[in-house]
Amino acid sequence: MVDWSVIATVFSVYAASAVIPGPNFVAITHKAVTGKRSDALALVAGIVTVNLFWATCAILGIGVVFAMFPWLAVGVRLVGAAYLIWFGLRLVVSARATPSEARHPPKMPRFRGAFLQGVATNIANPKSIAFYAAVFSSAVPAHVSTQTFFAMLVTVGVSATCWYGAVALVLSHATIATAYRRAKAWIDLTCGGLMIALGIRQAFR
Repeated sequence: MVDWSVIATVFSVYAASAVIPGPNFVAITHKAVTGKRSDALALVAGIVTVNLFWATCAILGIGVVFAMFPWLAVGVRLVGAAYLIWFGLRLVVSARATPSEARHPPKMPRFRGAFLQGVATNIANPKSIAFYAAVFSSAVPAHVSTQTFFAMLVTVGVSATCWYGAVALVLSHATIATAYRRAKAWIDLTCGGLMIALGIRQAFR
């Protein structure tokens, strides 16, 4: 039987965290205004997949693991910070490219590349790691029924899809993409600077 009070708690704590801008939001924003709408939605799919992974870990006790092995938490934090700084530097460098170059990156199949970017961004996202290891894991009971367990995952998945999907759909609108082309350098520099700042902040916490 599903414990709906637990589901309500999961929804409230996740929703409060998701709407606060972080690396996921910045990555979706940049992908939405620089690529196709399908690219942005693929990136969202990658982010949602990792959210489900972190939620599963939190329910199963990732907070306890990090408490027992603090060096592991530090290692995850530093790797995540390094990725954010690297990604931010890439955006800063891309600010010098022309809008047409930025909108047509050649190398990997678009959907797969965007999906993997979403996975990498969220798996290294210190905000997600900290949230699931501390806030989320402490908000859910230590033992829940199988039905409640899957209902919690569905709640996280649907909430993440709705929020990040809405951001991607709105920002990938043709009008916003056109405005991006006029202000590409400033947007890339801003997004890159935010990523670098988040990475440095996380590295020296």
